[in-house]
Amino acid sequence: MKVALCGGGTGGHIYPALSIAAALKETAKGLMLLYLGASGQETQLVERAGIPYQAVPSGPIRGRSPFQLVTNVAKMGFGTWRARKALSEFGPEVVLATGGYTSIPVALAARSKGIPVVVYLPDVYPGWAVKALSRLAQRVAVSTDWTVSRVSNGKAVVTGYPVRQEFWQVNRSEGRRRLGLDAEGKVLFVAGASQGAHAINTAVAANLRGLLELCEVIHLSGIADEPQMRRAQEALPGGLKSRYHLFGYLHDEFPWAMAAADLAVCRAGASVLGELPAAGLPAVLVPYRYAGGHQRHNARYLQEHGAAIIVENAGLERRLLSLVGELLHDGARLHAMAEAARQLARPDAARNIAKLLVEVATGDEG
Repeated sequence: MKVALCGGGTGGHIYPALSIAAALKETAKGLMLLYLGASGQETQLVERAGIPYQAVPSGPIRGRSPFQLVTNVAKMGFGTWRARKALSEFGPEVVLATGGYTSIPVALAARSKGIPVVVYLPDVYPGWAVKALSRLAQRVAVSTDWTVSRVSNGKAVVTGYPVRQEFWQVNRSEGRRRLGLDAEGKVLFVAGASQGAHAINTAVAANLRGLLELCEVIHLSGIADEPQMRRAQEALPGGLKSRYHLFGYLHDEFPWAMAAADLAVCRAGASVLGELPAAGLPAVLVPYRYAGGHQRHNARYLQEHGAAIIVENAGLERRLLSLVGELLHDGARLHAMAEAARQLARPDAARNIAKLLVEVATGDEG
């Protein structure tokens, strides 16, 4: 079975595709994979997973200037031609698109060649790209039941958010050992998007000493802000420096870091719908206000299920220390939030989507 994968630009599109690919390797006979991406962050991640990669030019449309709009439309046209060529040479039975503007030329190319397309929608609320893709797709896999009514033509299938298999294999004690954390103390996990979140990093820097007096902090700052946070660490008293565990980026240790923590402070990209429940980790979510406002819907889903609290970007620096302290000192509340998160976990999500791909590829959709 041959499957082409596409979707990129952020970890929220790339990691689900790689998780589904891993599930396919366990279920599909004679599997061959090809990843079509935009030569961004996904290049290294895809090659690390051992999947052949080809670049497909594309560009964002939403919110662009007239010149950028014309340029990116031209890129999509060229990208569609490149995708048609790649698909002709590879000959997949099905294409999986996980969103992002890279998916558009690949899905258009697949449709023009009569290759069925399955779209995975990570976010609670579909963005413009996924709305467009859903019109080209045979089926649309979605993370939550909140999304079904937003997908037209009855194509939606609730599968859950596919996280890496490692999330189901980690535990608190081993995570703390790996990261050099105290076995019994409180631990805060802080992360932005896959490339970091400047507003969160700034709020942490402003409150760093107070936070470290409450707990140890695992902080994924993103590469761009890592030097700034290193300077903040160097300014700390000696006794607090060792309580601050700063990383520009984590890959292999990321699930272990979440498993080790008692509370998270993070953005509300699509990955929180899968990773926080898998880790059973309560969260303070700070939705990014741009990118179509999708993060607010993701955050509201977790908050209304009792697994998270929403804090606005503008109030984060002022509220961060008091809110973290309040939550870390309220064991009953943290426990209830953790249990609420675990209730949303879908360990079978990647296998569900892999099964859907096989069914669409073989025409056996029941």
